[in-house]
Amino acid sequence: MKPIIRVENLVHTYGINTPFCRSAVDGVSMEIYEGEFLGIIGHTGSGKSTLIQHLNGLLKPTGGTIFLGDRDIWADPKKIREVRFRVGLVFQYPEYQLFEETVYKDIAFGAKNMGLEEGEIDRRVRSAAAFAGLGEDLLDKSPFDLSGGQKRRVAIAGVIAMEPEVLILDEPSAGLDPAGRRSLLENIRRYHRERGTTVVMVSHSMDEVAENVDRIIVLADAGVVMSGTPHQVFSRARELMDVGLNVPQVTQVAMELTRLGVDIDPAVYTVADLRAALAARRGGTAKC
Repeated sequence: MKPIIRVENLVHTYGINTPFCRSAVDGVSMEIYEGEFLGIIGHTGSGKSTLIQHLNGLLKPTGGTIFLGDRDIWADPKKIREVRFRVGLVFQYPEYQLFEETVYKDIAFGAKNMGLEEGEIDRRVRSAAAFAGLGEDLLDKSPFDLSGGQKRRVAIAGVIAMEPEVLILDEPSAGLDPAGRRSLLENIRRYHRERGTTVVMVSHSMDEVAENVDRIIVLADAGVVMSGTPHQVFSRARELMDVGLNVPQVTQVAMELTRLGVDIDPAVYTVADLRAALAARRGGTAKC
């Protein structure tokens, strides 16, 4: 696969020349590939939020380089706005950034800033609303009259309407109830599947990451400590725990079954995988 974003030796230091100086990201190198669904995980303070804010130029590196395609995004600082249209970032709790009179206007805000014609803006608003799971009956309502989950969808739709090449989501399901989380993640998966857009999701939920992404990057102590498919990463459960992370609940169950003598792969990470592993052993003699 071809990388759409390439990070080389990224460093970001806060509080330079003060007693509070610290590097939130230190020597990070990584690639994000066209069309993939990437998960980024790490304990609180590992540098996840700082890292993703560099990917569309919201933060400027203390050191290192960010490439979008083959171009250093800071080669011409006057063009950084174009980068932000191509790499859309949805912050954690984005509903707090809603401000327009109607849902339609809020979703349209970014597309209008791109200088598009009204017809194209309208098409994008309605398409983005559909991908985010918002009915047309909500478009004329005030965003402040909506539920928390609906507000989250409006904020995500506003970024989708810019039709970015890369969509970055920081804890998109944080604070939602289980039904709201499932529904929102289903919409994100459908968007990724139907549009082929590169999606990057930061999450504290190992289960959400395991069930949705193609590849995982693990951050700890301001650097990348692991990268691979969900199976490759969750097969290193002890190492994940050593850096303050957990593994999906299904993996925990599989590890315990293995400890009790059931001969299955302890790195299974979805319910379907565990069900298949147990079905394959049906009629065996292991105790569980």
